[in-house]
Amino acid sequence: MASIPTPSPEPADVPETYVGLDADRAERLARSRGWSTIRSLPPGAIITMEYLVGRLNFEVDGGRVVRCWKG
Repeated sequence: MASIPTPSPEPADVPETYVGLDADRAERLARSRGWSTIRSLPPGAIITMEYLVGRLNFEVDGGRVVRCWKG
């Protein structure tokens, strides 16, 4: 039987550091810090709430990150 894959650890990063940044700059920075998936969302977007290891979520308003969270 095949072993169950172990997900890669998430980057040691603080999501709040992205708040206030330009969305494009924030995405480039997040990728350089090791995040494999970046999800940019408008304020109030309806989203699924499953936790995905390695994903960083940005709520973007007016081209700026106003909220950021893992998963």
